[in-house]
Amino acid sequence: RLVKAVQMSQYDFDYFVIGAGSGGVRTSRIAASHGAKVAVAEDSALGGTCVNVGCVPKKLMTYGAHFSHDCEDAHAYGWDVQKPTVQWSRFIENKNKEILRLNGIYERLLTNAGVTILRGRASFVDAHTVKVTSAEGEKLYTAKIITVAVGGWPFVPEIPGRELAITSNEAFYLPELPKRVCIVGGGYIAVEFAGIFHGYGSDVTLLYRSELWLRGFDDDLRTHLKSEYDKQGIKVLFNMNIDKLEKTGTGIMATFTDGSTHEYDIVMFATGRKPKTVGLGCEKAGINLDESGAIIVDEALKTSVDNIYAIGDVIDRIQLTPVALAEGHCLADTLFGGTLALLHLLLS
Repeated sequence: RLVKAVQMSQYDFDYFVIGAGSGGVRTSRIAASHGAKVAVAEDSALGGTCVNVGCVPKKLMTYGAHFSHDCEDAHAYGWDVQKPTVQWSRFIENKNKEILRLNGIYERLLTNAGVTILRGRASFVDAHTVKVTSAEGEKLYTAKIITVAVGGWPFVPEIPGRELAITSNEAFYLPELPKRVCIVGGGYIAVEFAGIFHGYGSDVTLLYRSELWLRGFDDDLRTHLKSEYDKQGIKVLFNMNIDKLEKTGTGIMATFTDGSTHEYDIVMFATGRKPKTVGLGCEKAGINLDESGAIIVDEALKTSVDNIYAIGDVIDRIQLTPVALAEGHCLADTLFGGTLALLHLLLS
């Protein structure tokens, strides 16, 4: 069923998007290009997880980490290269500058499309009303159609001392390069960060609670990568986890599930992400959530409320930027462009 936008005076906007990450920005500007009056609310940096604490800075860190291996390989090609040293603070400063540049590009994309950017934390008042809270106070906005694109947030298990741990969010802003790193998790985020910190010279231990990491990936890849990490000197311990963390005078003491204790400079949990729906007020609008807090949607990305939709990580399907982009674009085309774009997405 197509929902064609109509300029209606009783609403402030035709389309209100909560969250200006990859999916939120895409659906906002495409809807605006179809003539809809659009607003997007964001309480953090524009671009969401991917731009700020995800894909983009991770790639920059991965590129940087490879230079240590390149310098080792150079000798075989006739180059005499002195052992390199890392100026971590310089890298972080340059990384931050690049992210700020991308934040500006996202802002210009929205502004040039005619989208109103509202800085603040948005939450539902009812099915057609959103409250935006910022340092300047609270303001209410109404909209005919609302889409939730707030993304997800890293999850840290409930163990004693969990407040001492970091997640991928904080890993991108460490003021100093840690010498001793423990990473907990078996997904690609944990595995990538183990390689990154090792490449920069850290002593890295990775723990995973099950038999073999990267569940869902090709088995040959999973076993081969383990052997490669062993060769590089990254300590990988399967069937192992952390029971508790304690602060010491020289670091963080981690007690493993086998009873052994080990001290690190940082302990990073990469143990999954949860939809960022706490405090969103979904219950006030009548939006149904599943047991993980994800917004339940149908095949057309519609929630339990006829005029409210959700896209991206908050619906906890496939947590990838290209998926959120495709969902946001197709939703805007379907709602405001008079096309059955979502049908094409589902059949592709």
